[in-house]
Amino acid sequence: MTPAPPSPPAARTAPPTAAGEERAAGPRVMIVAGEASGDAIAAGLIDAVREQRPGARFEGVAGPRMEAAGCRALYPSDRLAVVGLTEVLRHFGDIREVFNGLKRRLREDPPDLLVCVDLPDFNLRLARVAKRAGVPVVYYVSPQVWAWRRGRVRGIGRVVDHMLVIFPFEMEVYEAAGVPVTYVGNPIVERLAEVPDRQAARERLGLAAEAPVVALLPGSRRSEVLRMAPVLLEAAELLEPRFPGIRFVLPVAGPEVAQVLDEVQAEMGPAGLVRCDDSITATAAADCAAVTSGTATLETAVVGTPLIVLYKLSPVTFWLARRLVRVSYIGMVNLIAGREVAPELIQGDAEPQTVAETLAELLEDPHRREKARAELAGVRETLGHEPSRRAAEVVAGFLADARA
Repeated sequence: MTPAPPSPPAARTAPPTAAGEERAAGPRVMIVAGEASGDAIAAGLIDAVREQRPGARFEGVAGPRMEAAGCRALYPSDRLAVVGLTEVLRHFGDIREVFNGLKRRLREDPPDLLVCVDLPDFNLRLARVAKRAGVPVVYYVSPQVWAWRRGRVRGIGRVVDHMLVIFPFEMEVYEAAGVPVTYVGNPIVERLAEVPDRQAARERLGLAAEAPVVALLPGSRRSEVLRMAPVLLEAAELLEPRFPGIRFVLPVAGPEVAQVLDEVQAEMGPAGLVRCDDSITATAAADCAAVTSGTATLETAVVGTPLIVLYKLSPVTFWLARRLVRVSYIGMVNLIAGREVAPELIQGDAEPQTVAETLAELLEDPHRREKARAELAGVRETLGHEPSRRAAEVVAGFLADARA
């Protein structure tokens, strides 16, 4: 990560500067990100653009990392970091206020470029406003059109001038629709640029160097943990008698998840369980991992730990998902590889006995683990290098055109 740029200028209280002074100040970018992951991705992009265009100024919906990188927060990103239908309805007035404020700014004082980071429900609507105002739009982190509703791509192409994608298989979706697209690589490789090795991770967690270790990742949302934690803990109980000295590492994603785990552990769980607050250290310390499908599967792949992918929903939700989502695999690691490099246990197969048997096969066979590590290294290579710099090159190109 490059050093943080100078602090952003204070909010203007005087009338706007003259056109010549505004041009001399450098191009202005409106950038919008919602949750913590978007904040981190946008901050990396801001740093990288500043290396190529030192005079570029950023403003928009910003989290703490974006502000530290020099982005002026017109609105804090936590006003848009809302998940779930009921939460969106509860905060609708707040979301509408942010949208209307950005819309006014796009119309009355248009920037040279709008950069949308993820957040498709909000950002695609804002992109439509920008296009009508004559402001070009770069979109970073594509909506999951490759999984369902591919027909949205043409609509996206009408409001987005350039799409920056973070998975290689997304390229063909946009190319087929004639939408300008660049695969920049995945920001996760920057976030996990420094991962502790196995020995260092075990020392941090107080684990013996030669003990068999399994990481258990039940998810980061309450509903996921309620569904998956009992499965993983019961599977661990089944494994414990078969592997003397085995330890299970359970990372806890925040206080709400900790409360759920407390309730589950009151009824079940192996004796050799270690809880921690860092999933990366947990997977780095492990010989193998059982991971609920989501971003954590890709993180585990980048760490290089052999894993199995679990996915389980309510019967009705799973029935609907099967009819709406068109993908060959559930786990992102397998989608990227184009084949099953991590066994997937879905719905009825995601039961304690099957989970325990699949983990036991990895624990008992060092050659199988070594083969899995080699395949995960290939996935890691596919994720590219320096995604922020590559994304910044596209953004800088638009800024050069705007100031030509």
